[in-house]
Amino acid sequence: MVKRIGSLMNKSRNKLRKSIREPSRVRIRSFLQNFKEGDKVALKADSAYQKGMYHLRFHGKTGLVVGKSGDCYRIKIKDFEKEKTLIVHPVHLKKIE
Repeated sequence: MVKRIGSLMNKSRNKLRKSIREPSRVRIRSFLQNFKEGDKVALKADSAYQKGMYHLRFHGKTGLVVGKSGDCYRIKIKDFEKEKTLIVHPVHLKKIE
């Protein structure tokens, strides 16, 4: 067997790229977001802050907030037939109304 070379962030240049109009720094407003249980959120990774980031196969998915653990939120998503729970920092979440 050949050992896999690379990390979780391998081949992620296009997913993590920000537009020219979007500021490169992290806004304090995104740190202070509050979500309630049952809120619908979209997973959109902010490349300026790597802590609390999910695996990039879930980028662009939507899910429900199940609870909170520390500063992060537990998000329940459906990955094909399975339901999975992700622990995501609020910087990487956007509320859907």
